Order: sequence, then C-alpha cells, then structure tokens
Amino acid sequence: MTDLTEYYRRRAREYDAVYAKPERQDDLRRLRSAVAELVREQTVLEVAAGTGYWTAVMAGTARSVLATDLAEETLAVARERDYAGEVSFRTADVARLDELGASFDVVFAGFFWSHVPRAEASEFVRRLGRCGRRVVLVDNLYVEGSSSPVTSVGPDGDTYQTRRLADGSAYEILKNFPGPGTVEADLRALGSEIRFEEFGYYWLASAGQRVGAG
Repeated sequence: MTDLTEYYRRRAREYDAVYAKPERQDDLRRLRSAVAELVREQTVLEVAAGTGYWTAVMAGTARSVLATDLAEETLAVARERDYAGEVSFRTADVARLDELGASFDVVFAGFFWSHVPRAEASEFVRRLGRCGRRVVLVDNLYVEGSSSPVTSVGPDGDTYQTRRLADGSAYEILKNFPGPGTVEADLRALGSEIRFEEFGYYWLASAGQRVGAG
C-alpha cells in the first residue's frame, strides 16, 4: 500500500475533482441519500476517509463519525470541511484498526475495497467486521469512457490503472472492479443480512447485524 498512500498524499488537493464528472451526478445524489440512511443515528468508523467527501455525507445523519486515514495530507483537506454533526479525525492504518480500541455500529469504507488485492479481500472485510456490527462499502463500477482505462492485469486477476496527477507524475494503481457476486462473496463471512445495489457508475454493499435507529 506504500505507493497507493503516496499517490493519495500527492493527489489530496485535486482528489474531489472525481466527484465533479457531469455524467455521475444523478448517481451520486442517489448514493449520498442511501449512505445517509444506512448510518442514521449510528456511530460510524470511516476507514480511508480521504478528503472527507463521504464523511460530510454521513455526518448529517449519524450519531458520530470517526474519520481515519493513513495519509495526513488527505485528512488535512477533510478537516477544512464544515460538518453538520459530530466528527473527529485520526490517522490510522486500515491494517491496524484494532489499535483504535473501540467498537462501532457501522464501519464504512468508501472506494477502498477496489484497492485491496483480491487474495486479501475476504480478510480485509473480516477486519472491518471486527470493528463494528455492520460493514458498508461503496465503490466504482467500470464504465467505458468515464472510468480510467485498465492498463494491466496481475497474475491473480487484479486490475491496474495508470493515473496521472496535475503535476504530470504517473502512478500505476491497483483498482479492481467487481464481477457478478464478487462483493457478496467477500461479505458472506459477516452474516446473512447482505445488501448489494448497483447504480450506473457505483455500487453499494452492506453486511452484518442489522442496526436499528435510535
């Protein structure tokens, strides 16, 4: 994850441009609404929070949000946002979440599942599940003409994209896109209450113990 972390550190100030693509706006409105409902009145641990886009979405309905990320550069951008509810921040490695020493109603990972090697995806999901009663994932579908092209495929089926930043630097980034049933299979270890929904450009999944509001 070293190269990935470095990429996001350097991309921090331009990251949110990905949410400005005109063709994705309807999907984003629907997705924001769905995520806000899933975390309503819940305590939320957000992993790989990045610049806080989804932190702000959840803060409006959640009881509280602890937003974590390994890159202080992206968290610095997140701290500059205005939030409607109780939000705190902490630098944390997704591989060492147990060090947080707390349990949450919901663990949310936005656009990080796709950066996990397929061979490690099930363990990644179990790690999230050990921190909360329900896991919620959001990520991209591959859409020709809108998504960055896949430029290489690894021996285990992992797909990679070459990303260029505004300064001209290039990074080859692991970015997996789910095949039929892939996400559901990863989530199966967390319980039978599995939800998977596709939007035009994104997908939303959740699993674990159903958490009631209030």
